[in-house]
Amino acid sequence: MAGVLTEFGERAKMRLGSGGLGIQPLSGGVLSLSEPWVGIWLAAVTAVPACLVSGLVMFPIRRHARRLGLLDRPGGHKSHVVPTPLGGGIGIWLGVVTTIAAGTLAVAACRGSESLRDWLPTVIATHLDGVWSRVGEIWGLMAGGTILVGLGLWDDRRGIGWQLRLGVQFLVATGVVLGLGYGFTVFIPLPWLTQALSIIWVVALINSFNMLDNMDGLSGGVAIIGCASLAVVMFSTPGTAGEPQWFVAALLMVLLGAAVGFLFHNWPPAKIFMGDGGSYFVGYLIAVATLIATYANYESGTPHAVFAPVCALAVPLYDLTTVLWIRLREGRSPFQADQRHFSHRLVALGLSRTRAVLTIYLVCATCGLAAVLLTRVGVDSAAMVLGIVGCMLLLIGILESTGWRNGNA
Repeated sequence: MAGVLTEFGERAKMRLGSGGLGIQPLSGGVLSLSEPWVGIWLAAVTAVPACLVSGLVMFPIRRHARRLGLLDRPGGHKSHVVPTPLGGGIGIWLGVVTTIAAGTLAVAACRGSESLRDWLPTVIATHLDGVWSRVGEIWGLMAGGTILVGLGLWDDRRGIGWQLRLGVQFLVATGVVLGLGYGFTVFIPLPWLTQALSIIWVVALINSFNMLDNMDGLSGGVAIIGCASLAVVMFSTPGTAGEPQWFVAALLMVLLGAAVGFLFHNWPPAKIFMGDGGSYFVGYLIAVATLIATYANYESGTPHAVFAPVCALAVPLYDLTTVLWIRLREGRSPFQADQRHFSHRLVALGLSRTRAVLTIYLVCATCGLAAVLLTRVGVDSAAMVLGIVGCMLLLIGILESTGWRNGNA
């Protein structure tokens, strides 16, 4: 991940919580159990405001969806039976951007006032200058996310070709990787290759969350679980100063809060859908957060920790991979929408739609726990953790293939 190779390392060492230090399992920079209030405080000033803004904004969006041209009508491959407002992504975007704007102003105020700084936890106050040095980066990320929200809203209203959608997604991903210097390496000493893989990773997650947005409560819930597990990984993985990676954890919790506010309106029966704008934005921010973070370096003794994001996001990636494989196997375009997603296949096996969503939540939570564990164990144990995740996905695949053979899918 970022900070592993020299090309990215020097730049990453200047980032708060994103240095070249290795992971020290269960010690050395892990959030002390005597300071759980620091994590609670950080959640309170990130997730809670984002949740409130997102949840409240959804009401006027729902009310004016028809006037805005954001109404998803039944028909075709869609499974809902009544017209439902789109535009949930607007609320998620506003929840994130408003919280980050408030945070930017708060950091600026605290840097200029000792009395305000005294209200902050010491471990947070010491990093104010570091956070301020990254304000430009975070707003650069928000600019890329805003472009994707606009792209998705345009697609929701008018419908655009897959060529334009992918083109814009690749441009935004390239800007993040090459312009801001974010990227993973997985210990491959070829900068051009790691940059290309990083761009593909961002685009893959953008589209995987877009594909997951096919049932009430699904994409938002998976995003919440993924953000929560990755935030825990950031709390237990030391960064440059040998402390938890507060910056990345805060970004994940802001998105988590905005997704919770949305899920309040999207829980079955959904009163509003996330839409392409929302799913693009959610997948993009989660992907970028995984690129900013540090998981391991050559000296850490835990190189397997770089697979933590893959474990945490195994379900979206599994759905993306299997759906594309099914479409290609059947001789159809991989960009042709259908009802062959993971959730649809579970329903075809006999689960209700709500139980299918809850089942996917359970699988996501299991994978998230595996991601947290992966950063805390040695190589031998890590192989077993990865094996457990692989076996679980393989078991799901076997059950699904049984349904296909019986003509249930």
